[in-house]
Amino acid sequence: MSREWRRWLTLAELLAVAGAVIAALTLWNSWSERRAAAADKALAEAGEARARSRLDLAATVADRGDRLLLASGEHELAEIAVTLPRALGGARHRPAVPAIDAGWFRERLLRLTDGGPDEREGATPVLLVARYWDGEAAHTAAAVYDVTWTTEGRLLRGRSLVLTGLRLRDRAGTPAALERAWARTGL
Repeated sequence: MSREWRRWLTLAELLAVAGAVIAALTLWNSWSERRAAAADKALAEAGEARARSRLDLAATVADRGDRLLLASGEHELAEIAVTLPRALGGARHRPAVPAIDAGWFRERLLRLTDGGPDEREGATPVLLVARYWDGEAAHTAAAVYDVTWTTEGRLLRGRSLVLTGLRLRDRAGTPAALERAWARTGL
C-alpha cells in the first residue's frame, strides 16, 4: 500500500506542477496581449493625430479670377508665404489675407505663353509655407501647389489671365522641388 501511496503522491505533484505551468503560461499570454493591444492603440492614436494635423489647403476664386483665397477646412491659418518660381520672378509674398494674387506673375506668364493660341489653360507651381493651428499647437507646413489658370483673348488689350483653382502637387515643399515642378511645366 505504501508504494501505491507514493505513486499517487507523485502523480498529484506532477498535476500540481502542470497546473502551475499552465497558470504561468496563461498569465504571460494575457500580459503580452494587453501589451500588444496598448501598442496598437498608441500607434492608431499617433496616426490619427498625424492625419488630423496634416494641412490641406483649398482655394476659392475671387475678384473674377484675379485672386485665389486660401483656406483650410480643419485648421486656422495664422500666416502664409507664397514663393514663385525663378522664371516668374522668384518673389516671396506674405499677404495679410491668405491669398494668391494673379498680379504677382500675370505679365511674366503672359509673356511666356505669348505666340500661341489666345485661349489656353495651364498650371503654375508655387511653394506655399503655412503656419497654422491644430488646437493649441502651432505647426508649419510647406508644399508645392499648382495654381491653375486660363488665358483669354480680349478685343483691345491683348490677353487676360484668370486664376481657376489650386491643387496639391508635392507635400515635400522646398525651393528645389518648386524649381523641378516648374521645369516640368514646359513653359
